Amino acid sequence: MSKTKSHFRADVTRRDFLGSACCAAVGYTGLLSTLGSLRLMAGAASPDNGPRLPNTSAAIASDYKALVCLFLNGGNDANNMIVPTGSGYASYATARSNLALPSSSLLPLSPKTSDGRTWGLHGSLTELQSHFAAGRLALLGNVGTLVYPTTRDQYTRATVPLPPQLFSHADQQVQWQHSVPDKPTATGWGGRIADLLYNLNSSNDISMSVSIAGKNTFQVGNIVSQYAIGTGGATTLAGSTSSATSTDGIRFRAQKDLFAASQPGLIEAAFGSVSGDAIVSADLLNTVLAAAPALATTFPTTTAGNQLRMAARLIGASPTLGLKRQVFFVQLGGWDTHASQINTSNAAADNHANLLNQISEAVDAFYRATVELGVPNQVTLFTASDFGRTYRSNGDGSDHGWGSHAFILGGAVKGGDIYGKMPTLTVGGPDDTSLGRWIPTTSVDEYAATLATWFGVSSTDLPTVLPNIGRFKTPNLGFL
Repeated sequence: MSKTKSHFRADVTRRDFLGSACCAAVGYTGLLSTLGSLRLMAGAASPDNGPRLPNTSAAIASDYKALVCLFLNGGNDANNMIVPTGSGYASYATARSNLALPSSSLLPLSPKTSDGRTWGLHGSLTELQSHFAAGRLALLGNVGTLVYPTTRDQYTRATVPLPPQLFSHADQQVQWQHSVPDKPTATGWGGRIADLLYNLNSSNDISMSVSIAGKNTFQVGNIVSQYAIGTGGATTLAGSTSSATSTDGIRFRAQKDLFAASQPGLIEAAFGSVSGDAIVSADLLNTVLAAAPALATTFPTTTAGNQLRMAARLIGASPTLGLKRQVFFVQLGGWDTHASQINTSNAAADNHANLLNQISEAVDAFYRATVELGVPNQVTLFTASDFGRTYRSNGDGSDHGWGSHAFILGGAVKGGDIYGKMPTLTVGGPDDTSLGRWIPTTSVDEYAATLATWFGVSSTDLPTVLPNIGRFKTPNLGFL
């Protein structure tokens, strides 16, 4: 059973609405919160447009592209995702002490280019190792939030601005997803990409920005709104279906008529408008998904597997929805491994290994689904996380860090290599703030710019998506 955390319940009932409205009689906070949730449910449909008849025979457009952000919520210990081997292993084992993985468990990598060191993947990443060897998965070393390029000396002397509230989950998650840590920013870089490219779609009845993990900053745009759905489909009002003859169908039409009716106040009118949009959007999307051919690819029934399966289904439905560009957000929590991070004697209690295994299996299934759909070269999945973790153990786990490693998967990826610059793995060394908190050598801006360029953002529009990109020397890291 899926453990996906949604921003709202899968079934919003009449009682829920009335409850929110009653709260609003005392103050508008409850109603405004509900309006915000409903906007996430409403996609981009207009209540004046009924669901279109699905055309499941249409092929995915040859110029179709999708970006899939897989967010590892909590801060992945990437020091145990990519591990030094050979002559570098002994110092790794000493520094990490009880967190060090046995050298015999590591999966060897053979990058196309070398910095003189050798590396292996965590033993739970068997599928990712295969994709790396096949040239469709790239690794990105030591990426993180930066205001300007920063050295250890600049960090120590405080001679360059730093991202505020470093090592804080909430702050670093938001800064990763909007990429502008030095100023208040209402939108995310995924949302700003969507604002630039939504006109490529022949229809925007359903938003091109879909979250299968609830509300996020990454997809917030000024024009394009994120549309949050669950792993089973769009969120609906209880009993809402467009069936012409059923009791639910009669209720569905009555709900639409009720919300479309003139309302006496601004709040009430807004509530009715977004509620009506939510009904139409949910019915349209669920109708399209129900009519679409089932995927033959088998996905693991895990949090990550269920979310990525829905993303694959929506990619398959893109022709029916009139979408040539889609941006997805999926997420897996549990990466805040201060304690019980590793357990070599009990596999079931080895938290980090189990999380990595879940990701590896789910991402592999997702890639195979894109092959089934005929679009492996048109879909790129990439990872992000709050931050990395300390190289030095706290005794039972690792603490909040800064720079981390990521991976990118897809047929268009120039894989089989490590991009960026892996840190010098020395506590107190040139890339360390303290305790093995690596100062990023690649910025989120450079990472995002590479993805945005592949997706279709022009070089002249990059500063619109990434206002700070001019501060960094590599707007294209070359992995796409």
